[in-house]
Amino acid sequence: MGRHSLPEDSVGPVHSPRQDPTGSRSSARRRAVAISTAVVLALATGAALVLRSELLGPMKSCSNDAVRLGVAASPDIAPALREVAERARSTHVRSDGRCLDVKVTSRVPYEVADALGDDSRDPGFQVWLPDSSVWVDRATSSPAKSVPLDTLGGVASSPVAVAATPSAAKRLGWPQKKYSWARLTGAATGDEDLRLGAADPARSATGLLALARVNASIAKESGGPGKGGGADTRAAAAAKLLSQRVSDGDDQVLTTLPRDDSGAEAGNPRRNQALFLSEQAAYRHNAAAGGAPRLQLFYPEDGTAELDYPYTVLNDDALTTVRARAATRFMTFLSDTRNRRILARHGFRPAGGKAVEEVTRTAGGKAPQPYAVVPASGPSGAELETALGMWTITVQSARLNTVVDASASMAAPVPGRSGESRMAVTKASLLRALAQFTPDDEIGLWEFSRQLDGARDYRELVPTRRLGLRDADGSTQRDRLTAAFGALEPVPGGATGLYDTALAAYRKARDGYAQGKFNAVVLLTDGSNQDEGSISRKALVEELGRLTDPNRPVPLIAIAVGPDADLSACEDIAEATGGSAQRVADPAQIDSVILKAIVSASRTGAEDSG
Repeated sequence: MGRHSLPEDSVGPVHSPRQDPTGSRSSARRRAVAISTAVVLALATGAALVLRSELLGPMKSCSNDAVRLGVAASPDIAPALREVAERARSTHVRSDGRCLDVKVTSRVPYEVADALGDDSRDPGFQVWLPDSSVWVDRATSSPAKSVPLDTLGGVASSPVAVAATPSAAKRLGWPQKKYSWARLTGAATGDEDLRLGAADPARSATGLLALARVNASIAKESGGPGKGGGADTRAAAAAKLLSQRVSDGDDQVLTTLPRDDSGAEAGNPRRNQALFLSEQAAYRHNAAAGGAPRLQLFYPEDGTAELDYPYTVLNDDALTTVRARAATRFMTFLSDTRNRRILARHGFRPAGGKAVEEVTRTAGGKAPQPYAVVPASGPSGAELETALGMWTITVQSARLNTVVDASASMAAPVPGRSGESRMAVTKASLLRALAQFTPDDEIGLWEFSRQLDGARDYRELVPTRRLGLRDADGSTQRDRLTAAFGALEPVPGGATGLYDTALAAYRKARDGYAQGKFNAVVLLTDGSNQDEGSISRKALVEELGRLTDPNRPVPLIAIAVGPDADLSACEDIAEATGGSAQRVADPAQIDSVILKAIVSASRTGAEDSG
């Protein structure tokens, strides 16, 4: 693959760009941009009078009448945005006839995403520019998040790749040899013995997107999850391997590289030889490498993901019309040719992912590596949740008591599933969920109906033990659970003893709390409490609140299956324990909901302990 020409309206040279001339032609062009932008904004808002004042009113001084806009930006793009903001000030860029004064602060995206639901404080900014839409999705997906977010589009991009030190890259055959994500990760467990590091996928979009691509690549090469090719086992092994060389964030992972590429430093087992890294991060490292080895990039041949830098406006009650238009004006300003050159000089591709030759070359990309292939659409939300769920239960082993409704209503058919019952689809989903857990995770199984075991509404089918634990006959806990899940059947005529079961399961999990693990009760029901002699809902919630210990958290994750499940009761029960509740129309969604709930509860627990 030869060198590629830049598109006609692209960023052009990235080093030492010339300053714009101050002549009339440049001024006219700037005015034309401002006028066209004002027209668009005025039409969009119906503010014709604002447009008139923009075009005909006197040019006021910027010192006392500027419209101020706060932008919270991912640390990698914040320096470039500050440069653009300074250019906006120096050239008197205006919105509604007032100068635009943009203050850019550097904010870690995952921290902003988790903090946006706090209504008790002003976030201090009106525009959020994280490195990935992953964080916008996180901020909007939780019921606790109350700030409306409007994404107006991406302002830059950077593909996620695998960066290697020169000696490691040479051993892997760079640049001629191409790899899939699965084979690059496999190099860390095979004969190459590659020391591969990553930023924590729970805190880094780069780490999470790479992990999702690894999982998809492994599944494809193994014939798909659950197809007998060992995809789930291989994916869990890859996550386990990465977890042993994980860093808190993107900047921290770069510090794990050797300070030089020869002698003892390069051979130090505590130093990584390769990293999941964005092209922009590799560009920044190589541009300031000094004595450190310059990184060389592998672009996986089965497609990469990209950071898309979504320009997101906090559209809450505090956002005035003036600031809303100023936010749109600044995004328009970001897209002009000069500012795209500024972004490229900081190592970014334009929005859309088209390669910039000089950026790629400085970052360590070289043909025939497929760096010029524009990244396709990223992993789906479900794929990301699965990857993060697997990561969570790999890094922090889980202890779960699974409690499944076996009342007669579980025999009802699921719409659109050719007569399959709720129980049949639930069992298949639970088996898929089970495949995501490692041998160190502890899982047990209860079923419940009404008076299922004498006077008790519940019955323990498999005690909670380590999945890898073997019995005298050689069978494992995983084997026992697989068989028990498969044997679940609705109880003919059985009612739903929800409240007593929830209390008993919570007490059992609390008494069996395992330090250092993620402890939880996962309760699935498709109905409402039908045991008139049970504890009342109010008393149940009060008792669960009394039993909850913040130093030994055991969230209850309640899943309401189908339209007849009492979601309100599930929410009250879960909330009392610090857990969560969600309704699923199709029981086939249960496995993904369980993983998502584990991720959410683990994140909340980490914040509370912090």
